[in-house]
Amino acid sequence: EMDTFMDVAVDDLLELNRKAAKYARHRRTESLRIGNLMTRDVVTVTSDTSLAEAAHLLVTHRISGLPVVDAEQRLLGVITEADFLRAMGVPSHHPTHSLWQTLETMFSHQPEIREPTGTVADLMIQNVVTVKPEQTLHDVIEVMKHNRIKRVVVCDDERRVLGMITRSDLVRVFFDRIRRPQQDGG
Repeated sequence: EMDTFMDVAVDDLLELNRKAAKYARHRRTESLRIGNLMTRDVVTVTSDTSLAEAAHLLVTHRISGLPVVDAEQRLLGVITEADFLRAMGVPSHHPTHSLWQTLETMFSHQPEIREPTGTVADLMIQNVVTVKPEQTLHDVIEVMKHNRIKRVVVCDDERRVLGMITRSDLVRVFFDRIRRPQQDGG
């Protein structure tokens, strides 16, 4: 039917099947919609929330960033643990330092550390990168890579906060995908 002879061994067919299955899994993962992957129970604050209260929320919920919203849950900005550290005079993590070097610097500068006062509006970042729930996993990875960020707020067309995607969410999706073939016997 192909007007030629093809010499295909059983091993070649098995290898083709393995590669086809691998790329099909890859396409399924990339096409996953953010609306199905995002964390929906997002802790938010308003711009007039005290910095002390916002810091308390970060610590008690074990999160690293808080979307700042208005009364209609529309995104105004984001405040992160890095914003707090800078405001307190703690040297921020330098890309060429190891985590241990950064922690050592933090603890060796304790006398200079000051408690931040004021409200979230004083520290929040207003130019926030967002994605929409219909975007894909691939889209979010590109956005995070391009902007060198660790979290992306998911918003609707009116910028109302619907959820959040973090690096932890991406790791969870990755490990879920690895475990699933093993559980299916593959």
